[in-house]
Amino acid sequence: MEKKIAEFAQSGKKQDLPQIKAGDTVRVHQKYTDKGKEKIQIFEGLVLCRKHGNETGAAITVRKISSGVGVEKIFPLHSPVVAKIEVVKSGKVRRAKIYYMRTAKGKKSRLKRVEAKPAANSTAKE
Repeated sequence: MEKKIAEFAQSGKKQDLPQIKAGDTVRVHQKYTDKGKEKIQIFEGLVLCRKHGNETGAAITVRKISSGVGVEKIFPLHSPVVAKIEVVKSGKVRRAKIYYMRTAKGKKSRLKRVEAKPAANSTAKE
């Protein structure tokens, strides 16, 4: 019985997910139906936390400011409703969950950018 549950859970997992962590700015493409047509809505914001690691129940909390009001959405990563997730930029944070960004104002709400690191085996010798 447990083997069947594990197989079912593995069948629903997505394999093409990017590395997402707290501090990243992501663009989440979410499917929805409107008048019988399937459409995609994009939600772009800051990842406050990632929960449940790489399990099938893994989720991220994304926050953005819309018309001066903070809006948060929780996206299950392996849900069929989530069409695609793009990492727009990465920020340097020292916490796994950055809930303090909810109350941060002004300069405290800025995150330092993290540049993409080159691969370890591509070191050039001069």
